[in-house]
Amino acid sequence: MTNAELLQEGLNLMFAGVGFVMLFLFILIYAIELMSKLVNRFFPEPVSTPTTKTTTQSDTHDLAHLRPAIIAAVIHHRRQQGLK
Repeated sequence: MTNAELLQEGLNLMFAGVGFVMLFLFILIYAIELMSKLVNRFFPEPVSTPTTKTTTQSDTHDLAHLRPAIIAAVIHHRRQQGLK
């Protein structure tokens, strides 16, 4: 084979490979869209009333109980690592 024939075969192989990859990606995109529509159709999101999340007293109370444990864990880690 001559260099021109080899180059032509290489380009043909390259375009065929790129074409198959693009075809696969388009099929994948449409398959994902189809699955999304099926999931949304058969398993819809429950409708709920809009609520605003505010920090309640119990959230603050839980954080107050966690703070000493977090500080103790940081101190323990620093002692193990030999840090100040």
